[in-house]
Amino acid sequence: MLKLVFLLSSLLIITAAFAQGSAAPLRVGIVGLVHGHVYGFLDQSRHSSEIEIVGIAEPDRKLLTEAAAKYGFDQGILFTTIEDMLTKVHPQAVLVYTNTYDHRRVVDVCARHGVHVIMEKPLAVSLEDALAIQKAARTAKIHVLVNYETSWYGSNHAAYDLVHNGSLGEIRKVVVHDGHKGPKEIGVQPEFLAWLTDPKLNGAGALFDFGCYGADLMTWLMEGERPQTVTAVTQQIKPQIYSRVDDEATIVLTYPKAQAIIQASWNWPFDRKDMEVYGQTGYVITVKRDDIRLRRADDKQEEQLTAKPIAPPYDDELSYLRAVILDGAKEDPLSSLDTNVTVTEILDAARRAASEGRTIHLPEHR
Repeated sequence: MLKLVFLLSSLLIITAAFAQGSAAPLRVGIVGLVHGHVYGFLDQSRHSSEIEIVGIAEPDRKLLTEAAAKYGFDQGILFTTIEDMLTKVHPQAVLVYTNTYDHRRVVDVCARHGVHVIMEKPLAVSLEDALAIQKAARTAKIHVLVNYETSWYGSNHAAYDLVHNGSLGEIRKVVVHDGHKGPKEIGVQPEFLAWLTDPKLNGAGALFDFGCYGADLMTWLMEGERPQTVTAVTQQIKPQIYSRVDDEATIVLTYPKAQAIIQASWNWPFDRKDMEVYGQTGYVITVKRDDIRLRRADDKQEEQLTAKPIAPPYDDELSYLRAVILDGAKEDPLSSLDTNVTVTEILDAARRAASEGRTIHLPEHR
């Protein structure tokens, strides 16, 4: 009997220790403070049990000082280089809020230290950089994930489910709208605006800033299939504001039996992130984050429905990141490196197509 009690007690202790370990926060470092989304993340994560911020690396001391004052960060976790932060506080993962051009350099450094990475969309400014990031990640066996706001929209997941459970038939056309009035018009931070309007640091203007959403969603809907052709048109409708980059872009992708039209704009009268998916036998249109409009061939009228909640840990960035790295959860294709190399290939081809005034035919194999 005593042996049984001892055995049960030991089992309870082991179980409790395991549970406590699995509930431990993920130790993260922040790289860069020039991407405005970092402040939304800091507001969201300050009281989160999912993560612990152990370091911040930013070469601009003014931005470091301002962040420390606003959020109460200890001076001991503030660094001006990534290398210094990684070697002194040893985060398990970093969240990247640099300009897009610097993503390749950040991944290279993190790969050498075996530290996982999640960055704000898009993955890279060129296919060359995307492939270099992929190679570094595979060699170091680290996760490299890309965060899109639309990954956490129940409406998009509802559309995906309708496509893949056969409710709409095979995809024939997808139209994606993403954008807002323009970064200056909505009042982004000066350091954010500076690189968003730099063709080297951002890759382009609205074409990369918002075209990446549609390329990501279409690649996901098509189960990773790459398009056969990429055509694009860009404009500078507001050259007095955006003199170096496009502020209006339309990308057309063709597949053997489907087409995608990606509309990326800094000229919408309001913020929007929505999608229309047309199949052989019906369509679904996403309405903001939570709702969809649905009609099938036999329906007399369109239905408006609320999407079911996304199951944890795939319902928000912090839960997802922690679950992938600490609990071995499966990567979501929307944020995966393979998907986002394809996204970058599409954007790179779209930039060339717009510049050269021609359709780009992608090679059968990359």
